[in-house]
Amino acid sequence: MLRYLIVSIFGGLLFGVMDAVINNNSLALKLFQVYQPIAKTSVNSLAGISIDIFFGLVMAGLFIQLHKKLPGQSGFVKGLSFGLMAWFFRVVMQTASSWMMFNIPGDTLIYGLLTGLVEMAVIGIFLGLTLKPKAIAVYKGRSQVF
Repeated sequence: MLRYLIVSIFGGLLFGVMDAVINNNSLALKLFQVYQPIAKTSVNSLAGISIDIFFGLVMAGLFIQLHKKLPGQSGFVKGLSFGLMAWFFRVVMQTASSWMMFNIPGDTLIYGLLTGLVEMAVIGIFLGLTLKPKAIAVYKGRSQVF
């Protein structure tokens, strides 16, 4: 359980750091000008960090639950496949919806797809390399993390 909590917290912090880099570089600031009319002028950092840590907890929990079903033998491959799955559900579906509903330039959408791919792959690989199957045990028909 302690390993899960530590990995989850670091995964959430990794999420936050990558989001900050992805969303606050000069290219992103130029591409994201399309959102200027609805963008906030400031961000609640504490809320953002809390949300990212929560996401880390959820993603680590999902990774543990799906571990046996993920393709590959190594933690790297299992993590990468988990990251690709997360990318599809988190980034690809959101990008497709935005493309259909809003007038957003293609280069902005592509930037989101590519940076989202890198972000989810990094987080998935991080989980794959740090959360081991021996941390999963079944007790009276329930999965528990130790």
